Amino acid sequence: MDELSDELSESLSEDVTEGGQDWAVAQVARGPLAPLVEARLDLGRAARKGIPEVVLAETKRDDQLVAIVRAFLERNGYALVSRARSGQLDLLASAFPDATLDAREAARAVALHAPGYQRPVSGGHIGVLTAGAGDVPVAEEARLVAEEMGCRVTTIYDVGVAGIHRLFGPLSDLLASDVAALVVCAGMDGALPSVVAGLAHVPVIGCPTSIGYGAGGKGRAALLAMLQTCAPGLTVVNIDNGVGAGATAALMANQVARARTNEQR
Repeated sequence: MDELSDELSESLSEDVTEGGQDWAVAQVARGPLAPLVEARLDLGRAARKGIPEVVLAETKRDDQLVAIVRAFLERNGYALVSRARSGQLDLLASAFPDATLDAREAARAVALHAPGYQRPVSGGHIGVLTAGAGDVPVAEEARLVAEEMGCRVTTIYDVGVAGIHRLFGPLSDLLASDVAALVVCAGMDGALPSVVAGLAHVPVIGCPTSIGYGAGGKGRAALLAMLQTCAPGLTVVNIDNGVGAGATAALMANQVARARTNEQR
């Protein structure tokens, strides 16, 4: 089984790289997968989609989490974990003392790298913005995912509409760089993504956060406001979905970087 998974992983990576999408799609249901007692790990997701599998820790027992992370480290050289419960980051540090941990405690997320593993550098560049400091945990989740996908990430935090003058200078500087997409995280009234989308010439991914209270609390008002935007170029992920926002922005940025590289050849 291991030899077969290795062969499929190598072939899939080559075919996706060379544009053999039909073959790649045909293999989606087959693997490469690593069967554990209670999990079937998609070890080839990054090769197939350009997005690594992310291990959701908060719903897993500690022994499950350690076993899954070990499988990723042994086969791919890295593991990406989100939504860790209290103590799980320390657990992973103890279970894998030889690994390098890039922990984002505010986001309860961590990337583990096996000895010798080098995080890819794609040439992609995204921006991650927040309306307030309370949105930073979701933003840091998006940032970590994008960085694991090889992107450079520029952050602009606490520039919401309550003090909109804080936004314009940093955003102008960011748009003057080679940024390819923006992630904008906001709770409460969720207004910042629409403002940014009305100013930016690149795609904007709005990420509503569960910061808020009252009739539209827990992100509901922010989600509906972003979906109801009149600013073109804004797309929206679900409440607190930093993983989805960061992955989508990084996919865009990596495609732009790849196109620029091809033009220079």
